[in-house]
Amino acid sequence: MTMPKPNPVDWIETLPCSVTVCDAQFRILYLNRRSAEVNHADGGKSLVGKNLLDCHPAKAAKKLRRVMAGTRPNVYTIEKNGVHKMIYQAHWRRRGRLAGLVEITFELPARVPHFVRT
Repeated sequence: MTMPKPNPVDWIETLPCSVTVCDAQFRILYLNRRSAEVNHADGGKSLVGKNLLDCHPAKAAKKLRRVMAGTRPNVYTIEKNGVHKMIYQAHWRRRGRLAGLVEITFELPARVPHFVRT
């Protein structure tokens, strides 16, 4: 008996974090369920096809352009309405070529343990 192959996107839909993907021109290609919920007031899933830069203030859009042009991700934490979040923005590649940007956002507890592994 062969097991059916899962759709590679199914697991992304159920993650308790926001995943937003855009192409190299910053056109939004995909939002998972959580990203659509978080961005509901701005259009949710209807943001697909829109420009990601239009969803960010000018200062943040400038950082996204730097991430797209460079090799380093933009990683930081925020606190909004008492909720702490980790933001990870990095470019992604297809067949070795720059294809776009991914933004992953997830909630953090107020205190996060830190371990140094050797």
